[in-house]
Amino acid sequence: MNKTIKIAVDGHSSCGKSTLAKDLAKYFDFLYIDTGAMYRAVTLFAIRKGVFKNDKENYELLLKNLSEINIEFKQTSKDKTEIYLNGENVEYEIRNLEVSSKVSPIATVPEVRTLLVDLQRKMSENKSVVMDGRDIGTVVFPNAEVKLFVTADVETRAKRRFDELKQKNIDVDYESIFKNITERDFIDQNREVSPLKMAEDAILIDNSKLTIKQQLDLAVKIIKEKIYEN
Repeated sequence: MNKTIKIAVDGHSSCGKSTLAKDLAKYFDFLYIDTGAMYRAVTLFAIRKGVFKNDKENYELLLKNLSEINIEFKQTSKDKTEIYLNGENVEYEIRNLEVSSKVSPIATVPEVRTLLVDLQRKMSENKSVVMDGRDIGTVVFPNAEVKLFVTADVETRAKRRFDELKQKNIDVDYESIFKNITERDFIDQNREVSPLKMAEDAILIDNSKLTIKQQLDLAVKIIKEKIYEN
C-alpha cells in the first residue's frame, strides 16, 4: 500500500468503537488515536482546575488555561499506547465516572474542539491512521477513505461498560451508568458544535449481538472492499 489511509470510526458512547479501532490499527499496522481519551484528558484537567467547583461550570476558567494543556500518546508496552496529560499518565484516571459525567459538556466547548481537532490532524500527518470519536468522519477527516459508524442498544452498552469498570475494580452501579450513557447520547447528538451524527458515506455497524471477533471480521471485510474499490 503506497498511500496513507485514514479510517474514521464514529459512534455512540460505550458502543465498543475504541476496542474496534484498536483492533483495526493492530490488524493493519496503522497508528491508533483515541480522541475520546483526549476529551477525557481535557475534562480531567478542567476538574482539577476547579471548573466544576460547587457544581457550577466556570468554562471561562478553562479557556484561560487551555494553553497549559499538553496531550500525548506514548507506547507503554508492545501492544499498548496510553495517554499522558502534561507528562502524567492519566490512562486510568480518565475512565472514572466523574470524568464520564462531565466529558460531554466539555466537548461542547468550541475552543476545546478546535484545539483537539487541530492536534488530531497534526498527530495524523503523513501516517495511516485509525481514529475513533464522535466527529471523525464528519469534521476531522471528512475525506477519510473509510468511515464506520458503530452503535449498540443502550442496555447492551450500559452492561458492557458496567462489566468493564467492575473488572478494573471501580465501584459503580448499573443504573448510574445507564443514566450517564443516556445523558451523553442526548448531549452528543444535540450540541451545536460538531454534533454526533453518521456521515452520509459511513457504513453502519450495529454490534448489539456481535462478539468482538465478529465485529472485527466484519469491519476488516468492509475496509478491504473500500480500499481496493478506490
